[in-house]
Amino acid sequence: MKLEHADRPVALISGSTSGIGEGIARRLASDGMRVVVHSRRSVEAGKALAEELGGTYVQADLAVEEEARGLVETVLDRFGRLDVLVNNAGLSWPIPHDDLAAATAADWRQLLEVNLIAPWVLCTTALPALRQSPAGGSIVNITSHAGVRPKGSSVPYAASKAALNHVTRLLAAALGPDVRVNAVAPGLVDTPMTKDWAQAHELWRDRAPMGRPAQPTDVADLVASVLTSTYLTGEVIVLDGGLNLT
Repeated sequence: MKLEHADRPVALISGSTSGIGEGIARRLASDGMRVVVHSRRSVEAGKALAEELGGTYVQADLAVEEEARGLVETVLDRFGRLDVLVNNAGLSWPIPHDDLAAATAADWRQLLEVNLIAPWVLCTTALPALRQSPAGGSIVNITSHAGVRPKGSSVPYAASKAALNHVTRLLAAALGPDVRVNAVAPGLVDTPMTKDWAQAHELWRDRAPMGRPAQPTDVADLVASVLTSTYLTGEVIVLDGGLNLT
């Protein structure tokens, strides 16, 4: 049974106008939450999705600290509460691991700013509200199996996700029992961003025990499970169809 509007938890999902983030927003809305859709661009798509889900849309560039903090503040102004924060927004582009000169300091700064520092800013800004959540607040960081294994689109990208995995554990230790913090670390997910990654798709079809990459709904299902598992905290759950076994 759906909760009454005023009693429904509020979930903020960063980077949620397409792909994994959209899948999570749709799942949490179907589970009865009021969802906040976010993007840096894709404003019209964000507004349309939020309207469809009965939620709200907020635009913000998470590389700008003031806008990242403002995203959380806008949610609190509109709803007066925040129960779930899903840090999904991230950047990635291919840089060969063995081409050290190609991974410039600027690349490192940009990837760390969005993939690591922005989630930290959102977590710290949201923390007072998450502590007040009636059922206990929950943070889910969407990281990557590249943060667990020596893989990924680039060394800076993999490092940013490995760092976010460790921040997940550190925050879980610091914030329990009021706020739970976990990470979901997908491998290849079939999204518009990865549609041209032919080699990766072939790898998952040939080597992963599940014989395919994940769909956004696979990630969303796991996030929903993490949110309902009220004793679970400090975990980094790899979701790669078993590729890590091969």
